[in-house]
Amino acid sequence: MLRALAMALVFASQLAAHDIITTNLTFTRDISRIIDRHCAACHGPSAEIPLTAYEEARPWAVAIKEQVLSRAMPPWGAVKGFGNLQPDHALTQEEIMIVAAWVIGGAPQGDPEWLPKQAHGKSASPPPTIRGALTGGNQTTLTEAIQVAGIRPLSGSLIESARITARLPNGAFEPLVWLYHYDPKWRQDFLFREPVNLPKGTVLETTAPVRFVLETAN
Repeated sequence: MLRALAMALVFASQLAAHDIITTNLTFTRDISRIIDRHCAACHGPSAEIPLTAYEEARPWAVAIKEQVLSRAMPPWGAVKGFGNLQPDHALTQEEIMIVAAWVIGGAPQGDPEWLPKQAHGKSASPPPTIRGALTGGNQTTLTEAIQVAGIRPLSGSLIESARITARLPNGAFEPLVWLYHYDPKWRQDFLFREPVNLPKGTVLETTAPVRFVLETAN
């Protein structure tokens, strides 16, 4: 009886020392590529918190899950799908579910041979030329036509939620960007996939007081 109890205690301690793996998702095959696409620019090998190697990312697994589920990371500061913005660093819903399932399933490493051959991360594009500043919070009517390449928020404090839209003279509605939990320290430029043509008489509107500049490409 004592022998059986001792063996049971040993077995239990072994289980406690190792995660029970319940997923086929692995760091090397699945998570490393998500990190490479969205996180390596800020969490590369020389960063304060590097995440490109399994040994680096594994201690942060639960925190990573919580951050991506809340969309706090990677920082983007805007609602996806509102406005015709260029591809951003934010994770897709599928990628968020992959990260969460990997962590819940024990965060296994996988075969090192499946790692990406080289991590690149995202390189920042040079900012467009600033055309001029417009103060949001009130309706602003354009006195001349403008081709907008992007929007740069100028707020000095956190923006909880602010939609910036354009109402064209013909009555058409153009969503530009929906700032959401935007932190000014990110200094984020929200660039459009294609320049947006705003004719004279267009009314720019925001749902909350926020200063921003319209940007045009060189």
